[in-house]
Amino acid sequence: MLYVVTVHYRSPDWVEIQTRHLRRHIHVPFQVWSSLEKIDPSYGVHFDRVFEQRGRHPGKLNHLALEISHEAEPEDLLMFLDGDAFPIADPMPLIESGLAQAPLVAVRRAENLGDPQPHPCFCVTTVGTWKSLPGDWSGGYTWINQNGERVTDVGANLLRALELTETPWVPVLRSNRHDLDPLFFGVYGDVVYHHGAAFRTKELGRAHLSGAPDVRASRLPLLGRLATRSRWRARQSWLHERHDRYLEQSRGLYERIARDDPDWLSELI
Repeated sequence: MLYVVTVHYRSPDWVEIQTRHLRRHIHVPFQVWSSLEKIDPSYGVHFDRVFEQRGRHPGKLNHLALEISHEAEPEDLLMFLDGDAFPIADPMPLIESGLAQAPLVAVRRAENLGDPQPHPCFCVTTVGTWKSLPGDWSGGYTWINQNGERVTDVGANLLRALELTETPWVPVLRSNRHDLDPLFFGVYGDVVYHHGAAFRTKELGRAHLSGAPDVRASRLPLLGRLATRSRWRARQSWLHERHDRYLEQSRGLYERIARDDPDWLSELI
């Protein structure tokens, strides 16, 4: 049995899209377990199990995996999917090939300044492996990114568990032929699409912020303050422009996906 773990928050926009693509592309027995915080409970009909949850995204994923682990067999598969992610082709060949090489297969968003960790927009392992690691989607563990900054993010503690137990994993990398955005609207392994930030539309990723104007202050007191204020305004203008562009692209792409436009992927692959 394949258990799909996904979390939806505030907006039901991706519920039908995600479950439609799961039914379309997965041809082995599977169940979808989810939570619908601040979403009309009527959307629960799209899932096999729905849980009442509160808190942050990693904790919700961990809780759903815990519930599944209580009744599933060790050899059953766990597939983690972000709420705005879904298969665009049969994922089982990729999963079977990956799990033949290592106990865990997951997206690695290397485009986000070299992020090294598994990402829950798509990750597959067995229930037994998740319990034995133990799996944990929380941040905490840190690394130095390509800008020389020490950071953490979702999946960091899972990366550390893999390192400590010397457990190999197979990264699934971005396969876009054309990028509308350096981080969002990603296709991975030609199998999974991740829209990106669909539930937190005000957030930009580190890959975006690395291109923002620098606001470091000058050492000259008066001129330094004036220059810093000018750079701060330039940075805010840049961030607003980048955010508005994302929202425009996001809405256009979402509308095409929602109406099941057969050509929406052509802009990406």
